[in-house]
Amino acid sequence: MHPMLKPALRRAWRGRETVQFGVTPAHAVKVGPMDIATGCFMELLDGTRGMPLLREEAKSMDLSERHVDALVMRLMDAGLVDDVRAGGPEADALRKRTDTMERHRPDLASLSVVHPEPGAAMRRLAARRSMRVQVRGAGRVGAAVAAVLSGAGVGRVEVLDGGCAEPGDVAPGGLPASAVGERRDMAARQLVRRSAPGPVQRASGAGAGPAGREPGLSLIVVAPRDGLSGYVPEPGTAEPWISSGTPHLYAGVMEATGFVGPLVLPGGTACAGCLHLNRRDRDPQWPRMLAQWQSGRRGAVQACDLGLATAVAGLAAAHALAFLDGELPASTGSRWEAALPLLDWRSERIGAHLDCSCGAAGHTEGVRASGAGRAHDTMAG
Repeated sequence: MHPMLKPALRRAWRGRETVQFGVTPAHAVKVGPMDIATGCFMELLDGTRGMPLLREEAKSMDLSERHVDALVMRLMDAGLVDDVRAGGPEADALRKRTDTMERHRPDLASLSVVHPEPGAAMRRLAARRSMRVQVRGAGRVGAAVAAVLSGAGVGRVEVLDGGCAEPGDVAPGGLPASAVGERRDMAARQLVRRSAPGPVQRASGAGAGPAGREPGLSLIVVAPRDGLSGYVPEPGTAEPWISSGTPHLYAGVMEATGFVGPLVLPGGTACAGCLHLNRRDRDPQWPRMLAQWQSGRRGAVQACDLGLATAVAGLAAAHALAFLDGELPASTGSRWEAALPLLDWRSERIGAHLDCSCGAAGHTEGVRASGAGRAHDTMAG
């Protein structure tokens, strides 16, 4: 093991005997009691030394091997230490891609804060390279989501959409002005390739799985240019995803209102069908109005403010990455909304409906890990 204090967490002495790692309450940890010699020794935990060398150098500071081992273990238990060589063979292969790793340094730092065990950050970053995500929609929201996921290291990001890119599709972080007039799906695929920190995996052939088969989808992000079909998703469209057990996340902008969620875990959380049935129960006129909205003018300009679209894309991509990294983000079975001009994000829990064929009703939904639960003290008794 080559222990390294996580550089993403800033350190400060709270007094003569206590060190605080981290600034924000969600990830701050206090360690104590701590003497000056031990504090100086912690500066050696930079990932360049193995435990034998650390024990040897500690002797010049009058620190025993037992003290060093106990300190490193305490810091590990508190989630403050990483191992620069851990993570498995996939992580080792990624470390050799120097240019890619330079792009990923901020991502790795963030993952090291969120996932406390040594090597966990590198293992998750490497795991993203084998994942396949499909983004349905290449407008202001969808294209930006695809670009962020590709840039964050997801190995396969596919984008589905029709027609040709229009001037209103252009957005910073999304389709460029040069894409106007091109097929949306082709322009989005080029964006994905440009955003990737390394070579983009091909859809077939090497890396496609045993016998050249397509790897299964890890996630579908539904971010249509028509905000209505994301805000009020058609249950029939999602039926194949439910039957195949494919998780899917809705996101978009509808009438100057941004939304992210729900993230649907088939058979475990409410789906598009549940959402429709719940709305029908609350408002008997809902089916009548929905039919009118869906048959309305297709050429209407979407009220999709650029700043709001960018915020929605970023939040949706962050929720997607949290899920891909093994967590259940706050959009799991819930929808987050914020409307202009106040942009006050609020969440609505969507319950599974007993009459829905998805089978989620009556099942216990996954429990999200609270970020606030990371904040703690590690003080000697």
